[in-house]
Amino acid sequence: MSKTPKSKDPHAKREAENYANPIPSREYIIQLLEQIGEPIGHLALCEQMKLTGEEQIEALRRRLIAMSRDGQIISNRRGLFGLPAHMDLLKGRIQGNKDGYGFFIPEDGSGDMFLGTREMEKLFDGDEVLARHSGFDNRGRREGMVVEILKRRFEQIVGRYYREDGFGILVPDSKRVSHEIMIPDQHAGNAKDGQFVVAEITEYPSRRRKAIAKIVEVLGDSTTPGLEIEVAVRSHDIPHVWPSAVEKETNRFSEEVGEADLQGRADLRDIPFVTIDGEDAKDFDDAVFARRHQEGGWTLFVAIADVSHYVKIGSALDEEAIARATSVYFPGHVIPMLPEKLSNGLCSLKPKVDRLTMVCEMEISASGEMTDYSFYEAVIHSHARMTYNEVSDIVEPAQSDAQKSIQATIKKRHESLIEHFENLYSLFHALRAVRDSGGAMDFDTTETRIVFGEDRKIREIVPVYRNDAHRLIEECMLCANVAAARLLEDSKLPALYRVHEGPNPDKLENLRMFLKELDLHLPGGDKPEPADYQYVLKQMAGRPDRILLQTMLIRSLMQAVYQPENLGHFGLGYEAYAHFTSPIRRYPDLLVHRAIRYLVRNKPGPHVKKHSGAADLAKKVIYPFDLKDMIELGEICSTSERRADAASYSVIDALKCEYMQDRVGDEFVGTVTSVTSFGLFVELNEIYVEGLVHISELSNDYYHFDPVHHSLSGERSQKTYRLGDSVEVKVVRVDLNDKKIDLQMIGLKQSSKKFGKSKAKHTDSKKAQSKKEKYAKKKTDSAKKPKSSKKSKHKKRQANSESKSRKGTTTATKTPGKKASAVSGKPKKKPSARRRKKPNAKPQA
Repeated sequence: MSKTPKSKDPHAKREAENYANPIPSREYIIQLLEQIGEPIGHLALCEQMKLTGEEQIEALRRRLIAMSRDGQIISNRRGLFGLPAHMDLLKGRIQGNKDGYGFFIPEDGSGDMFLGTREMEKLFDGDEVLARHSGFDNRGRREGMVVEILKRRFEQIVGRYYREDGFGILVPDSKRVSHEIMIPDQHAGNAKDGQFVVAEITEYPSRRRKAIAKIVEVLGDSTTPGLEIEVAVRSHDIPHVWPSAVEKETNRFSEEVGEADLQGRADLRDIPFVTIDGEDAKDFDDAVFARRHQEGGWTLFVAIADVSHYVKIGSALDEEAIARATSVYFPGHVIPMLPEKLSNGLCSLKPKVDRLTMVCEMEISASGEMTDYSFYEAVIHSHARMTYNEVSDIVEPAQSDAQKSIQATIKKRHESLIEHFENLYSLFHALRAVRDSGGAMDFDTTETRIVFGEDRKIREIVPVYRNDAHRLIEECMLCANVAAARLLEDSKLPALYRVHEGPNPDKLENLRMFLKELDLHLPGGDKPEPADYQYVLKQMAGRPDRILLQTMLIRSLMQAVYQPENLGHFGLGYEAYAHFTSPIRRYPDLLVHRAIRYLVRNKPGPHVKKHSGAADLAKKVIYPFDLKDMIELGEICSTSERRADAASYSVIDALKCEYMQDRVGDEFVGTVTSVTSFGLFVELNEIYVEGLVHISELSNDYYHFDPVHHSLSGERSQKTYRLGDSVEVKVVRVDLNDKKIDLQMIGLKQSSKKFGKSKAKHTDSKKAQSKKEKYAKKKTDSAKKPKSSKKSKHKKRQANSESKSRKGTTTATKTPGKKASAVSGKPKKKPSARRRKKPNAKPQA
């Protein structure tokens, strides 16, 4: 054991500023424990640090306890303190499964460990724990043992309340929580059997007893309008109630921009900026203007709402913005990152009112290259609020007499702005040509919109196609984001970049084998470039299955994240990329604005302009972040983005199930969007709804699953179903609880094997790639479904998730280089499955 520290506390000055009797910093304690290399007692550690005063000794004891609570260090049964690594312990979180087992996901990225049902009895999905490797199970998987629970994920949990056999049970909505939670009668409140409720956990589970909770809120039953949003918000831990401190801060803001706010800003109110957004948009982050030069080229102005002027670091507003990190968009409803007074008011670039902005002014050459850029604070006065369709009608050639009439009306209404729209349109084509020549991937996507009727019932699901006005704004925003990333790189400030790494090596070979079967080729060897992916996309042009093939390309790529290490953006083909253009709805953009504002005020140069009257801003006031802060904030923002996506998909799935309730028994033509070992996911054409054809609904045969070629093949019949096949199916069941739609196969309409030679115009569904993956396979068999499933007994629902029994067939998984083998015998019941995770429509920008 080392008797004396080999170094001094690097943060002693900070601790002296914060405490009257300073004690060693957490960083120094960890450094010292690393040097010692073995567990040590509290008093021995005081001796090592030469702490003699009673107050210092007691303060160190409290700090050690706090560090143990936070998982930074461990206290063993003898009361000795050490680092987790010295005790063969890892810090991480729990990932649960509805079948009762789970996994330990280490924080350091090392291999996951399997946790059996007995180990999971005391744990919830998302719990932060310390665990160690305990051996291997009979399938050769690494098993773990949880030593200590550091932090519980759930204080409250949402689910469905049931009264059975004289006591109450809460069944969590989350499919990753398998626990039954007991609700004593005295804590059931006014909840009725079958209602969705929020319960506060009063006792956490152990191996000897179930969790106990009390109901604190009743959300309603399945007929309550908007229930699916209320459930999703709570199930995914999305902050949705403004703290009183936030409301107080927000109420202090005036309704309009004041004269004092204009000091130190460029006055651009005479420039005819316009906003271009969707018909139902309420928060307008960005406004654009382009000036065309006679000698060729353009000056492009992108003005972004200056949220950093209003949301101060350390304020209640800022703390809540970090907790939310992003606005969450549901059909017909938004949970904003910022209060409405800011998001739809002071920060929204509404027409005909003054608004504070951060402007990115860029010089674009005649060939579409950005040759220079500068950032500065400004005030603008938007001249018009335009929609994508209006701008498209102005700049794109009208084909029919009706379109010409619409175009003439809109042009007359915005006569003074027509030249500016034409400038933007010509600029857009130049920018797009440069990106295309650089090999940037362009996925042909179609989003959908849910149209509601009365009582929030779905009337229809319609496609929303992107036009050139969408692309025009996209190119302008991409330019500004690239300029922001370049500025941050040059400044050497710790900052968040939007990073999208290249293909997942594990998936790349499978992708190539799959494409080869369809006479397609992905060049680039082990490290394909964006241009190689664009080459494949061009090969797909004209194929009826191109949307699904794009899905396969997307699945081979890594997920985009926020992080301070700039690794470029593969999907967009940029060496550096950051998010600057949406600070109203994304916290990373607000951080980028703060960094730029700090540079504008304190380090003016060729790419940042400080205007007269603007005061210096101390770094600790506007940008007090170091690399460690940025790593943590990047993880928070990336996790919050995934959380928001999951909540949105959950609501969409629930609404689509509700929509399909009255279509049970109807037959549809659809497209196979995913092939798994337990069946086929099929998207129904024209209505953009996906369901599962379980393998037991296929013909009575033994089916072999080939994960490389994404196919299921019958052993006797030789019938094969592949990704992209056009099939005819029947809706046989809709499960509102599990958000599942079950389909029955009627027959194959057209095999995707024929698509390689087909140049027919694509008419199939255009949103397969925006669907979330997973309808994860259950281990438990399903019991017979009762004819009416409005209210199922809890135990029956646990056994079968309201599934009916089906005669099954057997699959065998085929791996590359090995023959697939079928298992003899026919299971009497099929495992049900949860909805698969939907891949992003395109690599996230």
